Amino acid sequence: MTVTNQARIDEVRAALDRVTDPELDESVVELNFITGIDVAGGDVSVTFRLPTYWCAANFSYLMASDMRDAVAVLPWVEKVAVVLDDHMFVDTINDGVAAGKDFADAFPTEAQMDLSGIRLNFGLKSFERRQEALLRHLLAEGFEPSVILQLTVDGLARVSLNEEGRKLRARYLERRPLAGPLPAAFVSRDGTEIAPDTLTAYLRNVRRVGLNAEFNGALCRGLLAARYGEAPAVLPAEPGLIDFLRMAPPPAQRV
Repeated sequence: MTVTNQARIDEVRAALDRVTDPELDESVVELNFITGIDVAGGDVSVTFRLPTYWCAANFSYLMASDMRDAVAVLPWVEKVAVVLDDHMFVDTINDGVAAGKDFADAFPTEAQMDLSGIRLNFGLKSFERRQEALLRHLLAEGFEPSVILQLTVDGLARVSLNEEGRKLRARYLERRPLAGPLPAAFVSRDGTEIAPDTLTAYLRNVRRVGLNAEFNGALCRGLLAARYGEAPAVLPAEPGLIDFLRMAPPPAQRV
């Protein structure tokens, strides 16, 4: 069977869809970051952009590296080039990723950690955000805190959930190994168990992570649209920047 070039482009796009912006925990495809995919035989070229010229070098580099790795595992791919456009560190990032350098080697004077450290740091933030979403869903579905927090990872995988719950569970379980080897399904980011009587306070604390990510996501979409004059590929279900502005108290009430 002959494989068309479009079919291979679609495969690459599907691979890129599994790469997330590490700060927002959303697909780079859905965020409309990908600007081009070219396939010539086994050679693949991916171009992408970011909302601002000064987006942080660490997660810009991480996204470029993750895109390269996600495409490289496709069985027919022989060579991958990932190119970031219109960024203050465009040459350093593109040259470093092309050479397979670690972030710490590409930015020896600026880097505070290597790629594995950056990936873990952002991964734990998305772990908390995904965990909070699943916990709130389970509570809304009538599960008692004591029952939820007695679940093991295997037990959570067997719980009967609706479609939304299954999606939240799948996303959470992708990140659960980052918090350590304890069998408990729900633990804090440092791997310690959560007591039922502290769950409310715990959720309130991790909610701050979610709110920060939601605000940054709304801001990034707004900046991207303003910079390039395009609507997002997928309309966000979360609040927009204007929603956060409406939520903010008047200046005189802020402390």
